Amino acid sequence: MLAVWKLQDNAYAVSIQELLAEDTGETWSFGSIYVTLDRLTGHGLVQSELSEPTSERGGRSKRMYMLTSSGRSALVHIRSLQNELWAGVSMAALMAGGQT
Repeated sequence: MLAVWKLQDNAYAVSIQELLAEDTGETWSFGSIYVTLDRLTGHGLVQSELSEPTSERGGRSKRMYMLTSSGRSALVHIRSLQNELWAGVSMAALMAGGQT
């Protein structure tokens, strides 16, 4: 969902794959991306539509993805939970193996 949000009007499978690879340093298969997008769509967090045909794709359309309002709310909730979970955790202590 975060990749879709970051890419805004340019969120389609190839751009999502490139962003994930750049941000994580990992290789992401199209299968894993499509399965995830399909699940997010099924849960109403993401929606998709076909773009106008493009010459770069031989006149074929791209399936573009965008967050729904529920998807944006879910991202806000996830970010809030992560902030709460990380509160009080010292990066220096974490790196050193300590507890605080």
